[in-house]
Amino acid sequence: MTDNSTSLTPEQWERLASARQAYTDTVSPHYDETLQDVIQRASADGRIGKADIGALLLWKRLRADTPWAADLMALPDTDVRHATAAAITAARDPSLSLSAAAQAGRVALAPLPGFRTGDALASAVLTAAAPNRMAIYDRRAHSGLRTLGITLSHAPGRYSRYMQAIDQLLGAAPAPIRHWTPRDMDTALYWLKHPAHTTTSA
Repeated sequence: MTDNSTSLTPEQWERLASARQAYTDTVSPHYDETLQDVIQRASADGRIGKADIGALLLWKRLRADTPWAADLMALPDTDVRHATAAAITAARDPSLSLSAAAQAGRVALAPLPGFRTGDALASAVLTAAAPNRMAIYDRRAHSGLRTLGITLSHAPGRYSRYMQAIDQLLGAAPAPIRHWTPRDMDTALYWLKHPAHTTTSA
């Protein structure tokens, strides 16, 4: 559970809508091509291998010069695909709520190096697995929630609580926000903390 209600004021909803529009207007329409490529392969294969994790690492602009990256590369790709297949199944399971699907998917990825702690890369894999259900987690989106008065703790299970907060926001949102995908919401939360948007919204 998040620590606060996801009931927002009209002004806060307007800030979210403005942030989403600013993101769309500013970010290159080609930026997500890498993510879309991984989504297509995951859709066809039901698994995500090391090459696509590397692509998501680049897309997320995360560092690869780390011990966990070397450990991941040392694993057989079949082992990685086995773990990601279980995560994809969980993320896509329509019988699970978004938060429960996020939790199950996160648990399935946890044995892999680089996925034991932190949610940035794991959220990218799960979003590639279920692009209409999952959302990207990063520190700026986390801060965006806090800007709206929604506190998300860093205790274990954070990604599940993050998805619960997004699900609750979408459920309480006015039109047209209520028709956003979770991915639309994460980009709006991300852009809430962009310096240009912070300045113009102050």
